[in-house]
Amino acid sequence: MMSRRALLSAATLSALAAACSPLKALNGLNRLTPGDGGVKQLVDGAAYGPDPRQRLDVWAPKSAPGQSWANLPVIVFFYGGSWNSGLREGYGFAARALSARGFVVVVPDYRLVPQVRWPAFVEDGAAAMRWTLANIAGHGGDPARMAVMGHSAGAHIALLLALDRRWGVADAIKAAVGLAGPYDFLPFVAGGAADKALGNAADLRETQPINFARPDAPPLLLLHGETDTTVLPRNSQRLANAVTDLGGRAEVRIYADVGHIGILLALSKPFRGKASALVDASTFLAGVLDPSSAPVPLPLPLPPQR
Repeated sequence: MMSRRALLSAATLSALAAACSPLKALNGLNRLTPGDGGVKQLVDGAAYGPDPRQRLDVWAPKSAPGQSWANLPVIVFFYGGSWNSGLREGYGFAARALSARGFVVVVPDYRLVPQVRWPAFVEDGAAAMRWTLANIAGHGGDPARMAVMGHSAGAHIALLLALDRRWGVADAIKAAVGLAGPYDFLPFVAGGAADKALGNAADLRETQPINFARPDAPPLLLLHGETDTTVLPRNSQRLANAVTDLGGRAEVRIYADVGHIGILLALSKPFRGKASALVDASTFLAGVLDPSSAPVPLPLPLPPQR
């Protein structure tokens, strides 16, 4: 049974989600929800570029006393927010949930509209990936077993990085998971969030992940809520069909009675009964990222002799 504190947190979150912007409500998740145990934040605000928005956090499973982990699979998680909002501090709940299942998790901020437009946020995603490739071994991760994951606009960024080789990191991405992502959404609504973020592209087709489907794409898992009216589930189905029609691997899960924010909330403890998104994503990624390469416990270095 849930504790009184957990029940109160769940009730508070439900009230927040009903009373105000869902994305604003999510920024309170770290403070309000009971977190997954057995994890720790290793990095808080490392710079992967010169802009104040180009910062990232790293989370990992706790190791036994006197040991540290090496060779853990890595997930780079991109949050959503219509390309115009979001803070990495609000998504520790997702990082903790994934880290508790054996992954090193990187959560980057990226530049947003109106400061920038296309393709700056995708360029930032690629820069965060390059930082991860260069540095994650020092935090217990295996750069050869790296996946991307994202929700909504973050799924759009993640899937572009995984599919479109122009960004320079696709071949380092071994798997991708998208939650409620827009992958095939032309034409844009005039003046809408997508138009404001992406409408300046010289060729709008280059903003659509579906146009970069390829037979050698990394395995994809595309998760969507059946009642999502913000990003319609057909986005996931169409991208999966495009990849599988070419001979690649893509799987889709559609959750009944789950909406656009609900699929993200399902990563947090109070709402996991709404959808199996966390189990589905972590099981898929563990299977793809070579489960034969087991985590290696390493002794911590001894302090210098005085």
